[in-house]
Amino acid sequence: MLPPFEIVARHRPIALVTSPDAPLLAPYAAVEATLTGTRGALSLAHPDGTCLTVRLDDGRTALAVRRADGTEQTARSRRHGRTGVPPDRLGLTLTGSHLAVLTHEKERWVVRGRIDLRTSGGPDTRDADWIGALRGAGSGAVTGVRTGPFGQLGLRDIRMVSHADGTPYRTGGAVLLTATSAGPGFFDTAHTSLWALTPDDRVEHRADLFFGRPDRPGVYGDHATHLLRDGDRWLVATSTWSDFPADKKERVPGALRVTLAESSADLTTGRHVLATRELALPTAPGVPSVGTWDPHLVRDPATGTWLVGYVSARRFFDFHPVLAAGPSLDDLTLHGAATDRRATEGTTLLRVGDTWRVLAGDGRDNPRATRGRFPIFDTALREQGTVDAPYPTNIPWPTVVPPDPEVGGDTWRLVTFNGHPYGGSLAGYGTHGDVVVMREH
Repeated sequence: MLPPFEIVARHRPIALVTSPDAPLLAPYAAVEATLTGTRGALSLAHPDGTCLTVRLDDGRTALAVRRADGTEQTARSRRHGRTGVPPDRLGLTLTGSHLAVLTHEKERWVVRGRIDLRTSGGPDTRDADWIGALRGAGSGAVTGVRTGPFGQLGLRDIRMVSHADGTPYRTGGAVLLTATSAGPGFFDTAHTSLWALTPDDRVEHRADLFFGRPDRPGVYGDHATHLLRDGDRWLVATSTWSDFPADKKERVPGALRVTLAESSADLTTGRHVLATRELALPTAPGVPSVGTWDPHLVRDPATGTWLVGYVSARRFFDFHPVLAAGPSLDDLTLHGAATDRRATEGTTLLRVGDTWRVLAGDGRDNPRATRGRFPIFDTALREQGTVDAPYPTNIPWPTVVPPDPEVGGDTWRLVTFNGHPYGGSLAGYGTHGDVVVMREH
């Protein structure tokens, strides 16, 4: 059905600042600079008097929030705030509502402190007008200050950008991919980005996507996204992860769901904020569902039927793959659900010959017989086999790229990710992962 795969490349594109001096459209911004001494500071300042600052003072780091009314709060991490060795760079990031200080030591960025501005009396960072007025600056022993949109500490949730019939969307010989750009913390510090997978298996950054919500104001970095070209428009299905709380006690059933955006703009380059509506997704009868995520859409060219793969969770985190089908995205009914799983996600539709198959990643929290593998299902979500491929850590998604018929000698590829963290112990889970590229062998 599919060939066996072997790993041919790994990538970890790290960037605090992308596109220096570019306008800020969303609460994903950064300032970084080279250190020329042991004392320096970086800030993001607003005309209303708000100033978000990181300071380094002889190996100790601190975060300061000066509010518009002139009051100020300073926070230091007693456990993580002291640098291990003299750093050569200093960084400040704003990702969603989180402010973080990073120091560059031994050729790696390390998160030395982080605060949530929602709990510290800070500004509403999701206000697009407010975020657009921020300006970066540096003082003390810093040079070469760079300010711009935040990049990423890792990539995960990798999906192939596709046409409505499921075939790859290619440009200039490259296949485009959406990914989750990891921030310096949990899921609420990440956002959606767009990358090119080149013919020689490199990845190059192309764009960033941000989202409005249908039920509240502001700009969000929602992620776990599928970008699909349907005629002369783009459809963008994404998961509302960007305000999903790390604190288990704050998680509300139904808040994590899938939204859908439409756009005629060129989403393959630049940065975009997209209005969304909710994509109503059915779940298995008699099986509770506290949330849905990981959407993947295709329209069968033979029948015109839409197929939508996704994940449904009985509780956080006990989840399984689901498939819905219907004549339109507003009229979907349940087609299959693999309710025997409890840690399987990355539901992905793939056409092999004339047959649709559903791929996923079986996490290691599943029962022994269904863990650490890429299962292959039919459209009723009955397992038909597995992909013969190395299974990285975490719950990687099996993004299979068919050969390009216009390139002689091209082979099947599988692009996925792992759970390797970055940024030190304070950053923790959510900073993963490496991009893992495989080819048939």
